[in-house]
Amino acid sequence: MPVERVDTLIIGGGQAGLVMSHRLKQRGLSHLVLERQRIAERWRSERWDGLKFQFPNWSVRLPDFPFPHADPDAFATTDEIVKFIEAYAAFVAPPIRCGVEVTRLRRRDDARGFVAETAGDIIEADNVVVATGPYQRALVPDLLRDHPVFQVHASKYQNPKQLPSGAVLVAGAGASGAQIAEELQRAGRRVYLSVGTHRRLPRRYRGRDLFWWLAEMGIDQTPTAQRGASALGPVISGAYGGQTIDFRRYAADGMTLTGHLQSARGGVVEIAPGLAESMVAGDLVFTTFLDIVDGFVKLHGLNLPEEPEARTKLPDPPCVTDPLQRLDLGASGIGAVIWATGYGLDFGWIDIPVKDANGEPVHRNGITDVPGLYFLGLPWLSKMNSSFLSGVGDDAAVLADHIAARR
Repeated sequence: MPVERVDTLIIGGGQAGLVMSHRLKQRGLSHLVLERQRIAERWRSERWDGLKFQFPNWSVRLPDFPFPHADPDAFATTDEIVKFIEAYAAFVAPPIRCGVEVTRLRRRDDARGFVAETAGDIIEADNVVVATGPYQRALVPDLLRDHPVFQVHASKYQNPKQLPSGAVLVAGAGASGAQIAEELQRAGRRVYLSVGTHRRLPRRYRGRDLFWWLAEMGIDQTPTAQRGASALGPVISGAYGGQTIDFRRYAADGMTLTGHLQSARGGVVEIAPGLAESMVAGDLVFTTFLDIVDGFVKLHGLNLPEEPEARTKLPDPPCVTDPLQRLDLGASGIGAVIWATGYGLDFGWIDIPVKDANGEPVHRNGITDVPGLYFLGLPWLSKMNSSFLSGVGDDAAVLADHIAARR
Protein backbone atom coordinates (compact mmCIF):
# COMPACT_ATOMS: atom_id res chain seq x y z
CA MET A 1 0.00 0.00 0.00
CA PRO A 2 1.15 3.56 -0.64
CA VAL A 3 2.24 5.44 2.47
CA GLU A 4 1.22 9.05 2.99
CA ARG A 5 2.80 11.22 5.66
CA VAL A 6 1.14 14.12 7.48
CA ASP A 7 2.03 16.20 10.53
CA THR A 8 -1.32 15.84 12.30
CA LEU A 9 -4.19 13.51 11.48
CA ILE A 10 -7.69 14.32 12.75
CA ILE A 11 -10.05 11.32 12.76
CA GLY A 12 -13.67 12.44 12.58
CA GLY A 13 -15.36 15.17 10.56
CA GLY A 14 -18.10 16.30 12.93
CA GLN A 15 -18.07 19.51 14.89
CA ALA A 16 -15.07 18.43 17.01
CA GLY A 17 -12.94 17.52 14.00
CA LEU A 18 -13.86 20.73 12.18
CA VAL A 19 -13.07 22.86 15.22
CA MET A 20 -9.73 21.08 15.64
CA SER A 21 -8.91 21.85 12.03
CA HIS A 22 -9.81 25.50 12.60
CA ARG A 23 -7.53 25.76 15.63
CA LEU A 24 -4.63 24.12 13.79
CA LYS A 25 -5.09 26.42 10.78
CA GLN A 26 -5.03 29.42 13.11
CA ARG A 27 -1.57 28.29 14.24
CA GLY A 28 -0.33 27.49 10.75
CA LEU A 29 -0.06 23.77 11.47
CA SER A 30 -0.56 21.36 8.58
CA HIS A 31 -3.01 18.50 9.05
CA LEU A 32 -5.52 16.18 7.40
CA VAL A 33 -9.07 15.29 8.45
CA LEU A 34 -10.60 11.89 7.72
CA GLU A 35 -14.36 11.31 7.96
CA ARG A 36 -15.74 7.80 7.49
CA GLN A 37 -18.98 9.04 5.91
CA ARG A 38 -20.20 12.64 5.59
CA ILE A 39 -19.61 15.78 7.59
CA ALA A 40 -21.98 15.74 10.59
CA GLU A 41 -23.04 12.19 9.71
CA ARG A 42 -24.65 11.34 13.02
CA TRP A 43 -26.73 14.50 12.89
CA ARG A 44 -27.93 13.36 9.48
CA SER A 45 -28.63 9.67 10.04
CA GLU A 46 -29.04 9.12 13.79
CA ARG A 47 -31.62 11.74 14.78
CA TRP A 48 -35.38 11.49 14.54
CA ASP A 49 -37.50 13.80 12.41
CA GLY A 50 -39.08 15.78 15.24
CA LEU A 51 -35.96 16.26 17.35
CA LYS A 52 -35.37 19.73 18.72
CA PHE A 53 -31.92 20.70 19.96
CA GLN A 54 -31.67 20.98 23.74
CA PHE A 55 -29.78 24.28 23.60
CA PRO A 56 -31.57 27.59 22.86
CA ASN A 57 -30.46 29.30 19.67
CA TRP A 58 -28.66 32.14 21.45
CA SER A 59 -26.27 29.65 23.08
CA VAL A 60 -25.33 27.76 19.90
CA ARG A 61 -22.00 28.73 18.38
CA LEU A 62 -18.70 27.36 17.16
CA PRO A 63 -15.39 29.26 17.31
CA ASP A 64 -15.69 32.53 15.37
CA PHE A 65 -19.03 31.34 13.95
CA PRO A 66 -22.34 32.08 15.73
CA PHE A 67 -25.52 30.21 14.87
CA PRO A 68 -27.81 32.31 12.60
CA HIS A 69 -31.35 32.57 13.96
CA ALA A 70 -34.49 34.70 13.95
CA ASP A 71 -35.58 33.77 17.48
CA PRO A 72 -32.86 33.54 20.15
CA ASP A 73 -35.08 31.61 22.55
CA ALA A 74 -36.25 28.99 20.03
CA PHE A 75 -34.72 25.54 19.60
CA ALA A 76 -33.20 24.39 16.32
CA THR A 77 -34.30 21.42 14.26
CA THR A 78 -31.88 18.72 13.19
CA ASP A 79 -31.80 20.10 9.64
CA GLU A 80 -30.89 23.54 10.95
CA ILE A 81 -27.99 22.11 12.98
CA VAL A 82 -26.76 20.12 9.95
CA LYS A 83 -26.84 23.26 7.80
CA PHE A 84 -24.99 25.16 10.51
CA ILE A 85 -22.21 22.57 10.67
CA GLU A 86 -22.04 22.49 6.85
CA ALA A 87 -21.70 26.26 6.83
CA TYR A 88 -18.99 26.04 9.47
CA ALA A 89 -17.15 23.50 7.34
CA ALA A 90 -17.27 25.92 4.43
CA PHE A 91 -15.96 28.66 6.73
CA VAL A 92 -13.09 26.52 8.05
CA ALA A 93 -12.35 24.94 4.65
CA PRO A 94 -10.54 22.00 6.24
CA PRO A 95 -8.32 19.61 4.31
CA ILE A 96 -10.84 16.79 4.63
CA ARG A 97 -11.51 13.46 2.93
CA CYS A 98 -14.96 11.99 3.39
CA GLY A 99 -15.82 8.33 2.94
CA VAL A 100 -12.51 7.22 4.45
CA GLU A 101 -12.69 5.04 7.56
CA VAL A 102 -9.71 4.36 9.78
CA THR A 103 -9.83 0.65 10.55
CA ARG A 104 -6.74 0.52 12.73
CA LEU A 105 -4.54 3.04 14.51
CA ARG A 106 -1.18 1.86 15.84
CA ARG A 107 2.23 3.16 16.78
CA ARG A 108 4.95 3.21 14.17
CA ASP A 109 7.47 0.41 14.48
CA ASP A 110 10.03 2.91 15.71
CA ALA A 111 7.42 4.30 18.18
CA ARG A 112 7.87 7.76 16.66
CA GLY A 113 4.43 8.73 15.46
CA PHE A 114 1.44 6.72 14.34
CA VAL A 115 0.11 4.63 11.49
CA ALA A 116 -3.54 4.89 10.45
CA GLU A 117 -4.77 2.07 8.25
CA THR A 118 -7.71 2.60 5.91
CA ALA A 119 -9.25 0.41 3.21
CA GLY A 120 -6.81 1.59 0.59
CA ASP A 121 -4.03 3.60 2.18
CA ILE A 122 -1.56 3.87 5.00
CA ILE A 123 -1.19 7.29 6.61
CA GLU A 124 1.68 8.06 8.97
CA ALA A 125 1.32 10.99 11.32
CA ASP A 126 3.37 12.64 14.04
CA ASN A 127 0.17 13.52 15.92
CA VAL A 128 -3.34 12.08 15.93
CA VAL A 129 -6.49 13.69 17.30
CA VAL A 130 -9.37 11.24 17.75
CA ALA A 131 -12.51 13.37 17.32
CA THR A 132 -15.14 10.70 16.68
CA GLY A 133 -17.51 11.80 19.43
CA PRO A 134 -19.24 9.78 22.18
CA TYR A 135 -22.15 8.31 20.18
CA GLN A 136 -20.42 5.36 18.58
CA ARG A 137 -22.22 2.19 19.64
CA ALA A 138 -25.96 2.04 20.25
CA LEU A 139 -26.63 0.14 23.47
CA VAL A 140 -29.57 -2.28 23.25
CA PRO A 141 -30.28 -4.69 26.12
CA ASP A 142 -30.67 -8.34 25.27
CA LEU A 143 -34.02 -8.64 27.04
CA LEU A 144 -36.22 -9.18 23.99
CA ARG A 145 -33.71 -10.63 21.54
CA ASP A 146 -35.93 -13.57 20.55
CA HIS A 147 -39.28 -11.80 20.74
CA PRO A 148 -40.94 -10.78 17.46
CA VAL A 149 -42.09 -7.35 18.67
CA PHE A 150 -40.79 -4.48 16.53
CA GLN A 151 -37.70 -2.98 18.19
CA VAL A 152 -35.58 0.05 17.32
CA HIS A 153 -32.88 2.03 19.08
CA ALA A 154 -33.56 5.74 19.50
CA SER A 155 -30.76 6.45 17.00
CA LYS A 156 -32.81 4.74 14.27
CA TYR A 157 -36.25 5.96 15.34
CA GLN A 158 -37.69 8.41 12.79
CA ASN A 159 -41.33 9.23 13.58
CA PRO A 160 -44.54 7.61 14.89
CA LYS A 161 -45.54 6.44 11.40
CA GLN A 162 -42.44 4.25 11.28
CA LEU A 163 -43.86 2.05 14.04
CA PRO A 164 -46.50 -0.66 13.69
CA SER A 165 -49.89 -0.04 15.26
CA GLY A 166 -50.48 -0.51 18.94
CA ALA A 167 -49.00 0.80 22.14
CA VAL A 168 -45.30 1.67 22.43
CA LEU A 169 -42.86 0.87 25.21
CA VAL A 170 -40.06 3.44 25.48
CA ALA A 171 -37.21 2.01 27.53
CA GLY A 172 -35.17 4.83 29.02
CA ALA A 173 -36.31 8.24 30.24
CA GLY A 174 -33.28 10.36 29.51
CA ALA A 175 -33.54 13.41 27.28
CA SER A 176 -34.14 11.36 24.11
CA GLY A 177 -36.52 8.84 25.65
CA ALA A 178 -38.62 11.52 27.31
CA GLN A 179 -38.92 13.60 24.13
CA ILE A 180 -39.75 10.56 21.98
CA ALA A 181 -42.34 9.35 24.51
CA GLU A 182 -44.05 12.75 24.50
CA GLU A 183 -44.01 12.86 20.70
CA LEU A 184 -45.68 9.46 20.54
CA GLN A 185 -48.29 10.42 23.11
CA ARG A 186 -49.12 13.62 21.24
CA ALA A 187 -49.51 11.46 18.11
CA GLY A 188 -52.24 9.50 19.88
CA ARG A 189 -50.22 6.45 20.85
CA ARG A 190 -50.60 4.61 24.13
CA VAL A 191 -47.18 4.92 25.73
CA TYR A 192 -45.35 3.05 28.47
CA LEU A 193 -42.21 4.85 29.65
CA SER A 194 -39.57 3.04 31.71
CA VAL A 195 -38.10 5.53 34.19
CA GLY A 196 -34.92 4.79 36.11
CA THR A 197 -32.40 7.00 37.87
CA HIS A 198 -32.43 10.45 36.28
CA ARG A 199 -31.44 14.09 36.75
CA ARG A 200 -34.42 16.31 36.03
CA LEU A 201 -33.72 20.04 35.62
CA PRO A 202 -35.91 23.03 34.73
CA ARG A 203 -36.05 24.21 31.15
CA ARG A 204 -36.38 27.77 32.43
CA TYR A 205 -36.45 29.34 35.87
CA ARG A 206 -37.01 32.91 36.97
CA GLY A 207 -37.22 34.01 33.35
CA ARG A 208 -33.94 32.50 32.17
CA ASP A 209 -33.06 29.29 30.34
CA LEU A 210 -31.19 26.50 32.10
CA PHE A 211 -28.06 27.12 30.02
CA TRP A 212 -28.13 30.82 30.89
CA TRP A 213 -27.98 29.83 34.55
CA LEU A 214 -25.21 27.28 33.98
CA ALA A 215 -23.09 29.94 32.29
CA GLU A 216 -24.01 32.79 34.66
CA MET A 217 -23.11 30.73 37.72
CA GLY A 218 -20.02 29.24 36.06
CA ILE A 219 -21.33 25.70 36.48
CA ASP A 220 -20.63 24.88 32.83
CA GLN A 221 -16.94 25.51 33.59
CA THR A 222 -16.85 22.87 36.33
CA PRO A 223 -13.62 20.88 35.82
CA THR A 224 -13.75 17.14 35.36
CA ALA A 225 -12.15 16.52 38.75
CA GLN A 226 -15.23 18.07 40.40
CA ARG A 227 -17.75 16.19 38.26
CA GLY A 228 -19.05 13.86 40.95
CA ALA A 229 -20.07 10.24 40.64
CA SER A 230 -23.10 10.59 38.36
CA ALA A 231 -22.53 10.20 34.64
CA LEU A 232 -26.16 11.00 33.82
CA GLY A 233 -27.00 13.92 31.59
CA PRO A 234 -29.88 16.25 32.44
CA VAL A 235 -33.40 15.32 31.34
CA ILE A 236 -34.33 18.40 29.31
CA SER A 237 -36.03 19.10 26.00
CA GLY A 238 -36.30 21.82 23.38
CA ALA A 239 -39.49 20.35 21.90
CA TYR A 240 -42.78 22.24 21.79
CA GLY A 241 -41.15 25.54 22.59
CA GLY A 242 -38.99 24.09 25.34
CA GLN A 243 -40.80 22.86 28.43
CA THR A 244 -39.65 21.39 31.71
CA ILE A 245 -40.01 17.62 31.55
CA ASP A 246 -42.40 16.41 34.24
CA PHE A 247 -43.06 12.67 34.31
CA ARG A 248 -46.11 13.17 36.54
CA ARG A 249 -47.61 15.43 33.89
CA TYR A 250 -46.93 12.74 31.30
CA ALA A 251 -48.86 10.29 33.49
CA ALA A 252 -51.70 12.77 34.03
CA ASP A 253 -52.00 12.98 30.24
CA GLY A 254 -52.35 9.20 29.97
CA MET A 255 -48.80 7.83 29.84
CA THR A 256 -47.98 4.81 32.00
CA LEU A 257 -44.72 5.06 33.91
CA THR A 258 -42.85 1.92 34.86
CA GLY A 259 -39.66 1.16 36.72
CA HIS A 260 -36.46 -0.19 35.22
CA LEU A 261 -36.91 -3.17 32.89
CA GLN A 262 -35.18 -6.02 34.67
CA SER A 263 -35.68 -9.21 32.65
CA ALA A 264 -38.06 -10.78 30.15
CA ARG A 265 -39.35 -14.19 29.21
CA GLY A 266 -41.94 -15.11 26.64
CA GLY A 267 -42.87 -11.50 26.01
CA VAL A 268 -43.46 -10.77 29.70
CA VAL A 269 -41.13 -8.10 31.10
CA GLU A 270 -40.26 -8.16 34.78
CA ILE A 271 -39.98 -4.66 36.22
CA ALA A 272 -37.64 -3.76 39.04
CA PRO A 273 -39.01 -1.99 42.10
CA GLY A 274 -37.97 1.55 42.89
CA LEU A 275 -39.98 3.76 40.52
CA ALA A 276 -41.23 5.99 43.35
CA GLU A 277 -37.70 6.30 44.72
CA SER A 278 -36.38 7.29 41.28
CA MET A 279 -39.04 9.98 41.04
CA VAL A 280 -38.12 11.34 44.48
CA ALA A 281 -34.42 11.36 43.58
CA GLY A 282 -35.20 13.23 40.36
CA ASP A 283 -37.26 15.75 42.33
CA LEU A 284 -34.35 16.29 44.72
CA VAL A 285 -32.00 17.15 41.85
CA PHE A 286 -34.63 19.54 40.51
CA THR A 287 -35.33 21.39 43.76
CA THR A 288 -31.65 21.50 44.71
CA PHE A 289 -30.91 23.32 41.47
CA LEU A 290 -33.72 25.81 42.19
CA ASP A 291 -32.23 26.38 45.65
CA ILE A 292 -28.80 27.04 44.13
CA VAL A 293 -30.26 29.56 41.70
CA ASP A 294 -32.27 31.31 44.42
CA GLY A 295 -29.14 31.59 46.55
CA PHE A 296 -27.18 33.01 43.62
CA VAL A 297 -29.89 35.59 42.85
CA LYS A 298 -29.96 36.73 46.47
CA LEU A 299 -26.17 36.85 46.79
CA HIS A 300 -25.73 38.95 43.64
CA GLY A 301 -28.88 41.04 43.96
CA LEU A 302 -30.23 40.06 40.54
CA ASN A 303 -33.52 41.68 39.59
CA LEU A 304 -35.27 38.51 38.48
CA PRO A 305 -38.80 37.61 39.61
CA GLU A 306 -39.38 34.79 42.06
CA GLU A 307 -41.13 31.73 40.66
CA PRO A 308 -42.68 29.72 43.52
CA GLU A 309 -44.93 27.82 41.10
CA ALA A 310 -41.85 26.05 39.74
CA ARG A 311 -41.83 24.01 42.94
CA THR A 312 -45.42 22.87 42.54
CA LYS A 313 -45.58 19.10 42.29
CA LEU A 314 -48.42 17.09 40.84
CA PRO A 315 -49.61 14.16 42.97
CA ASP A 316 -48.09 10.79 42.28
CA PRO A 317 -50.22 8.96 39.70
CA PRO A 318 -51.51 5.41 40.30
CA CYS A 319 -48.74 3.97 38.10
CA VAL A 320 -46.25 5.31 40.67
CA THR A 321 -48.13 4.55 43.91
CA ASP A 322 -49.07 1.06 42.66
CA PRO A 323 -46.41 0.36 40.04
CA LEU A 324 -46.46 -2.45 37.53
CA GLN A 325 -44.34 -5.43 38.52
CA ARG A 326 -44.50 -7.03 35.10
CA LEU A 327 -45.64 -6.05 31.65
CA ASP A 328 -47.07 -8.55 29.17
CA LEU A 329 -46.33 -7.04 25.77
CA GLY A 330 -49.05 -9.00 23.98
CA ALA A 331 -51.78 -8.49 26.56
CA SER A 332 -50.93 -4.78 26.75
CA GLY A 333 -51.15 -4.38 22.98
CA ILE A 334 -47.56 -3.20 22.68
CA GLY A 335 -46.53 -3.31 19.04
CA ALA A 336 -43.15 -1.58 19.32
CA VAL A 337 -40.29 -1.08 21.74
CA ILE A 338 -37.94 1.89 21.46
CA TRP A 339 -34.63 1.46 23.24
CA ALA A 340 -33.62 4.94 24.42
CA THR A 341 -30.79 3.31 26.32
CA GLY A 342 -27.86 5.43 25.25
CA TYR A 343 -24.52 4.77 23.62
CA GLY A 344 -21.18 3.24 24.38
CA LEU A 345 -17.72 4.13 23.14
CA ASP A 346 -16.11 1.95 20.49
CA PHE A 347 -12.37 2.45 20.28
CA GLY A 348 -11.56 -1.14 19.41
CA TRP A 349 -9.78 0.06 16.29
CA ILE A 350 -7.20 1.89 18.38
CA ASP A 351 -4.38 -0.64 18.79
CA ILE A 352 -2.43 1.42 21.32
CA PRO A 353 -2.35 0.92 25.12
CA VAL A 354 -4.27 4.07 25.92
CA LYS A 355 -7.59 2.61 27.17
CA ASP A 356 -8.77 1.42 30.56
CA ALA A 357 -10.46 -1.90 31.37
CA ASN A 358 -13.79 -0.53 30.10
CA GLY A 359 -12.32 0.52 26.76
CA GLU A 360 -12.46 4.23 27.59
CA PRO A 361 -9.50 6.45 26.72
CA VAL A 362 -7.20 7.48 29.53
CA HIS A 363 -6.28 11.13 29.21
CA ARG A 364 -6.00 14.43 31.00
CA ASN A 365 -7.98 17.19 29.27
CA GLY A 366 -7.71 15.20 26.04
CA ILE A 367 -3.94 14.69 26.28
CA THR A 368 -2.84 11.07 26.69
CA ASP A 369 0.39 9.65 28.08
CA VAL A 370 1.26 8.51 24.54
CA PRO A 371 3.11 11.50 23.05
CA GLY A 372 1.17 12.96 20.13
CA LEU A 373 -2.14 11.13 20.75
CA TYR A 374 -5.18 13.22 21.71
CA PHE A 375 -8.94 12.94 22.16
CA LEU A 376 -11.50 15.67 21.53
CA GLY A 377 -15.28 16.05 21.75
CA LEU A 378 -15.93 13.62 24.59
CA PRO A 379 -18.25 14.57 27.46
CA TRP A 380 -16.37 16.12 30.36
CA LEU A 381 -13.09 16.04 28.45
CA SER A 382 -11.81 18.90 30.60
CA LYS A 383 -15.00 20.45 31.99
CA MET A 384 -18.78 20.24 31.84
CA ASN A 385 -19.20 22.08 28.53
CA SER A 386 -16.48 20.14 26.68
CA SER A 387 -19.04 18.39 24.48
CA PHE A 388 -21.21 21.48 23.95
CA LEU A 389 -20.96 23.14 20.55
CA SER A 390 -19.94 26.27 22.42
CA GLY A 391 -17.32 24.49 24.53
CA VAL A 392 -15.39 22.21 22.19
CA GLY A 393 -13.37 25.13 20.83
CA ASP A 394 -11.65 25.76 24.16
CA ASP A 395 -10.45 22.16 24.37
CA ALA A 396 -9.34 22.22 20.74
CA ALA A 397 -7.26 25.34 21.39
CA VAL A 398 -5.47 23.61 24.27
CA LEU A 399 -4.70 20.59 22.09
CA ALA A 400 -3.52 22.79 19.22
CA ASP A 401 -1.14 24.62 21.53
CA HIS A 402 0.16 21.29 22.82
CA ILE A 403 0.73 20.06 19.26
CA ALA A 404 2.51 23.31 18.37
CA ALA A 405 4.78 22.98 21.41
CA ARG A 406 5.77 19.44 20.36
CA ARG A 407 7.33 20.86 17.20
